[in-house]
Amino acid sequence: MTSAPASIDRHFWLLTLAALAGMLVTASLGRWQLSRAAEKQALQALIEARGRMPAIDARTLLAGATGPAAAAQALVHRAVVLQGRWRPEHTVYLDNRQMQGQVGFFVVTPLQLAGPDAGVLLVQRGWAPRNFQQHSRLPPVQTPRDTVVQVVGRVAPAPSRLYEFQGGDGASSRIRQNLGLAAFRAETGLALAHLTVLQTGPASEGLRRDWPAIDTGVDKHYGYAFQWFGLCGLMAVLYVWFQIVRRFIRPPGQPAA
Repeated sequence: MTSAPASIDRHFWLLTLAALAGMLVTASLGRWQLSRAAEKQALQALIEARGRMPAIDARTLLAGATGPAAAAQALVHRAVVLQGRWRPEHTVYLDNRQMQGQVGFFVVTPLQLAGPDAGVLLVQRGWAPRNFQQHSRLPPVQTPRDTVVQVVGRVAPAPSRLYEFQGGDGASSRIRQNLGLAAFRAETGLALAHLTVLQTGPASEGLRRDWPAIDTGVDKHYGYAFQWFGLCGLMAVLYVWFQIVRRFIRPPGQPAA
């Protein structure tokens, strides 16, 4: 009769290698998620630090937006105070955008800056509800044409993109799904800066500005790390139970597996 150790060697070592490989992979993925969480924490701290900095003016914003990419990126999330005149003929309504759980439009309008720089910035002005009975009807938004207005907000990238079945960046419709700065610059002929401004403050002009707090997703990475480490621990427990406890630590008189 073949001895018990000889009969289980191959099977035992194959399972051992498989278990070790699985634990190594899951533990590595857990550590990678922790490193991603650390990166996101650093980014969150940077965003919050920028938000506490003094507000910049139009000249600083334009200088950074037209300079190297690193200089422009360093201005994102900074507070900003601008003065200028709206260009209401180029107002765009970005469809299917949510605020406080309601679906409507994000309204964006170019702002012709006052002063010697005379640059143009795209302002994400706020959210307005849509008419679900008349989909093409625009919400009432007050946009004075020849009045100098003050805009308080924070520097932001271009409006976020949503999935769309047919491309629309170059579409001339007031209502559209997405808006790319390069395409909109070519469409309007305006020398738009590469950054935009997210207008903040209380509701006004028919628009709400309850923008969600910036969340870099740190908790999500911690959750994924917990899952991977939990799976690693489960593999270890199952291996010890089935391959060591049940196989080698048997009650007296019980035959070998």
